[in-house]
Amino acid sequence: MSEHTPGVPDVAEAAAGAARTVGGWTRAGRHAGVAGAAIGVVAAGAAAGMALERLTVGRGVRRKARMALDSAGPYGSLRGAPGRAYAEDGTELYYEIDEPDEGSDGGAQKARRKRLLGVMGRRSAAPTVVFCHGYCLSQDAWHFQRAALRGTVRTVHWDQRSHGRSARGHAQIEGTEPVTIDMLGRDLKAVLDAAVPEGPIVLVGHSMGGMTVMALADQFPEYVAERVVGVGLVGTSAGRLSEVAFGLPSLGVKAFHRFAPGVLKALGAQSELVEKGRRATADLFAGLVKRYSFGAPKDVDPGVARFAERLIEATPIDVVAEFFPAFAVHDKTAALAAYDAVPALVLAGDHDLITPPEHSRAIGDLLPAAELVCVPDAGHLVMLEHPELVNDRLTALVGRAVAESRTRRPARA
Repeated sequence: MSEHTPGVPDVAEAAAGAARTVGGWTRAGRHAGVAGAAIGVVAAGAAAGMALERLTVGRGVRRKARMALDSAGPYGSLRGAPGRAYAEDGTELYYEIDEPDEGSDGGAQKARRKRLLGVMGRRSAAPTVVFCHGYCLSQDAWHFQRAALRGTVRTVHWDQRSHGRSARGHAQIEGTEPVTIDMLGRDLKAVLDAAVPEGPIVLVGHSMGGMTVMALADQFPEYVAERVVGVGLVGTSAGRLSEVAFGLPSLGVKAFHRFAPGVLKALGAQSELVEKGRRATADLFAGLVKRYSFGAPKDVDPGVARFAERLIEATPIDVVAEFFPAFAVHDKTAALAAYDAVPALVLAGDHDLITPPEHSRAIGDLLPAAELVCVPDAGHLVMLEHPELVNDRLTALVGRAVAESRTRRPARA
């Protein structure tokens, strides 16, 4: 006999109810119930995955464990020199810069820098590595990669609009323009102009961050040709996201894609109530995060798993709703050609349910010179789940970018 998990049927009903609020009691409303049921299936699957834990660990113990991990976990604690750029609509975009050779173990870092970059005639010839995070995350999602490169090369970490320490999007607050991937590409250009006014650049993007990198190339191809000497695309997609099944039964996939934006919009309109509900169902939320973040959740350090929860739960539901529709129309397949002339890394987890590995293989087909890596037993947050492997491949990418950029003319601002 399976244990009843409070709130699971309520999630499906709430989602269906929200969709009915948007679509009315029409045929569309009945189909919205299917979308709500599909969401309920996801929630039920996460709850089933917690059944054994619920039998052996009390709710109070789990709550105390989360508090302990929050207070003791070092993840996301790395900080750099702060800076601010401004998007075209005036939104303040927060970034941090880690300069080389600033760590406590200067000798070891200089040795790593020499091994990575070789003997370079000018310090300015070394590239700046710019990290772009994904949907519902922040720059801190790159914690392990930041630690690995810290003191070795100059790095820039920034928060996408309405995420992390960046301001809420002005255009979204004012209702003048919806979020688009093209908008995020222009945001990245503003950050690059402010934080990396000169010298070569290696761009690294995860999920939505990878799409942002593609949007930069689509809108500023001359800039990319002039400045970008390497690109890393991690767990991302060039398009066709409206076909992703998210691990749902085939019957619910089309309904989910059709009605999920409306469901989220309705929930976003009641953000205060939803946030209270999300806190009240923390165990269910944790199960969902594990299911969609990691390929082998049982093998993930509990501190890392909790860190992922904190990153995602920090994103308000109305921001989740604002960004979601942009993915269905995202298509930057043609823009990838801009990165065919530079060293590239395309990396994905083989259990990624959000941007399945097939999407990375499609990118690899369009970038035949790229290194294509499919990580076994890895999910969407592959850089947190398998940091050593990701660090190794990113370090190799930077090394290739340096080696190949030496054969080209120096990049100009």
